[in-house]
Amino acid sequence: MLDVTVIEDPEAAAVSLDPIRARLLAELAAGPASAAMLAGQVGLPRQKVNYHLKALERHGLVELAGERRKGNVTERLMRATAASYVISPLALAAVQPDPDRFRDQLSARWLLALGARLVRDVGQLITGAAKARQRLATYALDGEVRFASAAERAAFIQELTAGVTALIRKYDAPDTEGGRDHRIVVAVHPTLKKTELE
Repeated sequence: MLDVTVIEDPEAAAVSLDPIRARLLAELAAGPASAAMLAGQVGLPRQKVNYHLKALERHGLVELAGERRKGNVTERLMRATAASYVISPLALAAVQPDPDRFRDQLSARWLLALGARLVRDVGQLITGAAKARQRLATYALDGEVRFASAAERAAFIQELTAGVTALIRKYDAPDTEGGRDHRIVVAVHPTLKKTELE
């Protein structure tokens, strides 16, 4: 089971967003289960659970983990293909955010558009790397800082911009044959309070 996977197909996204199917995905992320086992956990008839499992399986969101005999019936044990899922903007390709349409480094909506592009691009890179059976070279930095004032935050952003820009200038080799372009995204935003996360 993957830790996280990206759903790019619009039909798979629609299937995953159904509340009953989302609940089944959550149950199967905890461990393999049969339709009969899940029926008791979600309070639905086994046949209805089976129907939903087949829809999830058709879209690659669950897979067969094994089979077991129970009396004269063979039960299929299913498991989620990932512990969690992210829906790519590709699932809504016609209306996906485009950060190149409007650039404003201080806009929360532009930051959201950048985040959406990051999900889309990295999702496609993961898919391509999996098909090619290759590893994907990535890096991420995540941290928190408490600023004493808005002026301190502005000074931090100014230094961060100057530092990252200097690094880009130092290492950028646009004319190098065989080089590979990489995208750099750095974001600063307020941390959500615990009450906002619930």
